[in-house]
Amino acid sequence: MSERAYYLDEGLPAPVPEADGLSKPYWEGLQNNEILVQRCDKCQNWQWGPEWMCHKCHSFDLTWTKVEGNGHIYSWERVWHPVHSALSNQGPYIVVLVELRDYGNIRMIGNLLGDPEQEVRIGAPVNAVLEHHKDNDPAFTLLQWQYS
Repeated sequence: MSERAYYLDEGLPAPVPEADGLSKPYWEGLQNNEILVQRCDKCQNWQWGPEWMCHKCHSFDLTWTKVEGNGHIYSWERVWHPVHSALSNQGPYIVVLVELRDYGNIRMIGNLLGDPEQEVRIGAPVNAVLEHHKDNDPAFTLLQWQYS
């Protein structure tokens, strides 16, 4: 694999929070080198993706809480067909679903860095890597994963 500044080629549209702003703390956290997920103030349930109420007790008292980027591969897919025109000359790449066992087994998605044809092992430990796109307008950060 050739060396490049970003795992995927440049040109993808910047991810932005939904119009209602629900995921805004997550995206801001990544830019500040923090992974933030929701935790219920009432029952202490961890949850991801963002919702207005707790998945477990239905409380509306949720707090964005910093978590460590350590997990295990729960599932994965090697992508051969581009999902956006900016990726038309790129492929394959690996997308992983990572389970964060220390945080209620929530699962987060991202690319698995490294050789796009590498062996992927379910259950293998991975660590988060924050990929900053500071020169983009607007600037953004992506959550990626690499083997521990």
